[in-house]
Amino acid sequence: MRAKNSVSNPKTFSWFPDEFEHFPREEINGIRHYVTPNGSYPSVTTVLSKMLDKSGLDEWRKRVGDEEADRVSRLAATRGTNIHNMCESYVRGEDVDVSMPFNAYMFNQVKKVLDEHVDDIVGCELTLVSDELKIAGSCDLIALYDGKLSIIDYKTSSKNKMKDWIESYFLQTVLYSYMLWEMTGMMAKQCVIIIAVEEESEAQVFIVKPREYLEKAAALCRAYHHQ
Repeated sequence: MRAKNSVSNPKTFSWFPDEFEHFPREEINGIRHYVTPNGSYPSVTTVLSKMLDKSGLDEWRKRVGDEEADRVSRLAATRGTNIHNMCESYVRGEDVDVSMPFNAYMFNQVKKVLDEHVDDIVGCELTLVSDELKIAGSCDLIALYDGKLSIIDYKTSSKNKMKDWIESYFLQTVLYSYMLWEMTGMMAKQCVIIIAVEEESEAQVFIVKPREYLEKAAALCRAYHHQ
């Protein structure tokens, strides 16, 4: 019997590839890497964090002070992890604990989008690798979104985002789409970012085509390895 304060997803995987390995991770100079048969590759988020301009974040930290910045960052990280784990459980058809009102509020924003737009789930939390770009990472969800094969990523935010503010999200998912193509020949038609927002009743959804960001994403990876 399902727990009183839980929900589950009746959708099932259409294709969950057992051949996708969960490569072990290791820390090299404090940076997360995936250990693959062809080398130890940095994570996508590590590469983007290193290569993208963080001046806006640095200015915010100076403005509010290190203590407050650390507090807000910890809260945001915890919130993001909680919602991400709930979404993963839901996609897998497992019971989701919705007993914590704040977590449930944000999770339900994402759940609504998944229920209305996502079908034919290919896989979630798949470890993807590119030997060409020498990167790796775990993709939140690969599924049909409005009938199109899509890379789908969950995010959380305290306020609504503008598209110009979240280029890193697009670059991240575009790199997942490239790795999926390199590994399987499957080509995602679009990348979908679903953002649960604290101050809103519905999630924000941004959809881009991989080709819009692939050239820049690949260039950042190559620059990272040639530092």
